[in-house]
Amino acid sequence: MTTVGERRSPELTALDGTGSRRLRLAIPNKGRLVEPTIELLKDAGLVFEDHARSLVARVRNFDLDILFVRTNDIIEFVGDGVADLGVTGQDLLAETGAELPRLRSLGYGQCRLAAAVPTDSPVQSVADLAGTRVATAHPNTARRFFANAGVDVDVIPISGAVEVAPRLGLAESIVDLVSTGSTLVMNGLRPIADVLASEAILVANPTAVVERAGELEAIDTMLSAVIAARGRKYLMMNAPAERLHDLETLLPGLESPSVIPLAHAGMIAIHAVVGADDVWSLLPRLKAAGASGILVLPIEKIVP
Repeated sequence: MTTVGERRSPELTALDGTGSRRLRLAIPNKGRLVEPTIELLKDAGLVFEDHARSLVARVRNFDLDILFVRTNDIIEFVGDGVADLGVTGQDLLAETGAELPRLRSLGYGQCRLAAAVPTDSPVQSVADLAGTRVATAHPNTARRFFANAGVDVDVIPISGAVEVAPRLGLAESIVDLVSTGSTLVMNGLRPIADVLASEAILVANPTAVVERAGELEAIDTMLSAVIAARGRKYLMMNAPAERLHDLETLLPGLESPSVIPLAHAGMIAIHAVVGADDVWSLLPRLKAAGASGILVLPIEKIVP
């Protein structure tokens, strides 16, 4: 049997020039998490070549190597210490049962594991599945879910095209990943319960958390600064000083807004950070409270 250690490429033995191994981050080489993960890393300021050319991308401005590996291998790589960090889905971590430190949710790849049955099925709840077969690509997670619910089912492990299992007579229901729910509808299925919420997460090797804490914290800070900024906008506006109190009550930001006196007596400039989802409902209220010349600007990074 080939182990992770035996699968290591010579590229994985690279040192940083001082005799110390460079930090390693494992990310998927295929699938829905690839593009948003690369975008996050580049938005964080990491400079590296396109992953299609090699298993390993060497980051030029930080002592970090990015390993592009199969999604199902990432947790194993991190657990075995081949990689110090990894980007994976919460559903995959739960399925393996690996006890890896979860450093951060990354804000993308949101989906859920859901139990679903054919649209014309009489089943209305999880309890109604007692004694039936459930097909899934997440058998360990499904077994835990039904065991916790006190419902005895026969879990049928299946890989790929889980949603067709009821139609083929393999099972009476499924547990599968759902994003928008359109795939369920297309296959004549309806959800009856959520099993697990999932999104992309950053996990770490337990030993690295202790021995390389400073380096891991630096990477986490880079990523968290981008993630925090994505949910915020920077507002700049002019207003009469006498309206400051009214405007300040409308600006629930990170802290109190910055207030700068302007050349014209009685006028001020107000700068504030607000939630991106709040901007468009906030603008008419700001104008009504006396604000003018309002600018809405993107934020690249926020470091608390």
